[in-house]
Amino acid sequence: MPASSQTRELLADAPFAVLLAARTVSMLGMAFAPVALAFGILALPGADAGTLSIVLAAQTIPMVAFMLVGGVIADRYSRARVLRWGQLLAGAAWGGIGVMLLTGFTPLWLLCTAAAVAGMSGAAVYPALTGIIPDLVPAHLLQQGNAWLSMGASAARFVGLVSSGAIVVWLGGGWAMVVGGSLYLVAATLSSFLPHGGSLAQPEESPLRQLVDGWSEFRSRQWLWVCVLQWAVMLLVLQAAQGVLGPVVANAELGGASGWTAVLGGEALGAIIGVVIAMLWRPQRPILVGTLLTFAAAVPQLLLGLSSPLWLVVVSAFFMGIGFDLFGVLWMTTMQQEVPAESLSRVASYDALGSLMLGPVGLLLAGPAVTLFGVHNALLGAGVVSIATTAFALCFPDVRRLRSQHHAAPDVARAA
Repeated sequence: MPASSQTRELLADAPFAVLLAARTVSMLGMAFAPVALAFGILALPGADAGTLSIVLAAQTIPMVAFMLVGGVIADRYSRARVLRWGQLLAGAAWGGIGVMLLTGFTPLWLLCTAAAVAGMSGAAVYPALTGIIPDLVPAHLLQQGNAWLSMGASAARFVGLVSSGAIVVWLGGGWAMVVGGSLYLVAATLSSFLPHGGSLAQPEESPLRQLVDGWSEFRSRQWLWVCVLQWAVMLLVLQAAQGVLGPVVANAELGGASGWTAVLGGEALGAIIGVVIAMLWRPQRPILVGTLLTFAAAVPQLLLGLSSPLWLVVVSAFFMGIGFDLFGVLWMTTMQQEVPAESLSRVASYDALGSLMLGPVGLLLAGPAVTLFGVHNALLGAGVVSIATTAFALCFPDVRRLRSQHHAAPDVARAA
């Protein structure tokens, strides 16, 4: 079926259209956080890279810790309701941080508490979103559906980053955080119109049994656990680079919030191009293609470490965005095709847990790394680690050989 016909079929489906709108608005809210939170915290009296590391780690650690719980909940209960409640929690948390920044009442423990609530909401949203897509989208439209959701998310990130950067410069980080929290509440309202279908998991199974079954599904696929291990290490350095090291360099050399906004905006714009490519291209070996694309993650880190000009860092971030979002669509579609629907949210939670588990370590190490090695050397080290971990993943045969079901099905028919 031509891509234009698939698009018309998808957008004419009311539940998918609602999901697309809710996901896009929530990603718009999320896009306000990176610039607003980083420069809002750094602007506080006495705050430094270590303070920002602590707040970001307070968000990421609960997200990782509760990810498996979120996967069980999303397989056990209505994924639409789980999605809505996660968005409500995120809206309250980010809006609360904005109010703190506006009023000047910013004790570190309270900032960390609100960030932790935002992290727990993410632990519910990701597994529920991964599982609800094949609930609403026919199998032959999965990649197109994932691509459109990524398109909405990428466009929202771009608009949100530009808007939040402008608000931070003109009004301050507090107002940007309040706007971001309000957008999450709008997304939760839209999610209330999604069909509240029942769970596919067996209700008599205990949550612990469900976790064990999900682990069996996860570890039985080499391509899955190898790429998750790759991303665990890569996100360790990426969290440090984008959460702390990059903003520190931008603050000193690239014009502050406006310069860092340009870098993140370049990545977001590249992500839109990556999604357009995903709508038109179905590679025979999606995991191989996606993994090769992740080499692009190292380039912005190396350029920042070398004190390259802003325009060059923005261009490198643009190509990283293309690679990341194309990988994301291919990864999500492959997982939805290969994993049984009744286990999908739990497997997605293991995916997210494994990928994100070292992120807090990267955030906590970023501040000390600046002190011990200097911010530029820390960024150069991050780039080298990114290259090495991608090369590691390519050593495994299933990563290189797994074929898309879109291509495998005709081959099976010809063989029969």
